[in-house]
Amino acid sequence: MQTILITGATSGIGKACADHFQDMGAELVLVDQQTGDGIIKGDVSDPEFWKTLDLPALTGAVVNAGIGSFSFIGDTDFAEWRRVMAVNLDGAFLTLKAALAAMQRGGSIVVTASATGLKPVPMTAAYGTSKAAVIQLARIAAAENAKRGIRVNAIAPGGVDTNIWEPMLDPERDRAEQIAEMGADVPLGRYATAAEIAEQVAFLMSDAAGTMTGAVLTSDGGFTL
Repeated sequence: MQTILITGATSGIGKACADHFQDMGAELVLVDQQTGDGIIKGDVSDPEFWKTLDLPALTGAVVNAGIGSFSFIGDTDFAEWRRVMAVNLDGAFLTLKAALAAMQRGGSIVVTASATGLKPVPMTAAYGTSKAAVIQLARIAAAENAKRGIRVNAIAPGGVDTNIWEPMLDPERDRAEQIAEMGADVPLGRYATAAEIAEQVAFLMSDAAGTMTGAVLTSDGGFTL
């Protein structure tokens, strides 16, 4: 049986991954700052949280917890920069470190990055930089752990219909209509669903991915082309 750690598990891509792997019969360790059924409440950026978390032997991990931030460099204060780096980068490092220690007989890890970590997009200074960094972190982890039989890959979604967009949406307008309008600018003409990204994460973690390690799966509807 698979035993999989998933962070950021109460919403968006993390929730979709939890649903997907639960349907596959996996045993799940779910972590989030929000409470919920079967959720271990904790701050992934806090080293003390990881010291107190007694992880079982893992076969997989989805390093997914993250927060958005949208502002120009000149308008981004240092406190906001550090807030994003703490969750998106420090949190990914601590999660990855804990997951690697809990993998005794090989395994597979997927780190959630972003297309903004590959393409310079205005107003994503903190977010895009943090996601570029986690891509490199995943690749280093892949290089360090291949001989242990542990594969580490990253997925770089473009626009995905999740609550990360809520600060940018007009509460007086239909949400689905606004998401569709934003997605219309992507070459394929729409944003992905969280369930689609979860299926791609599951592929990267499966035996079907073969020897894939240190790869970055770009799933952005052509945004970075």
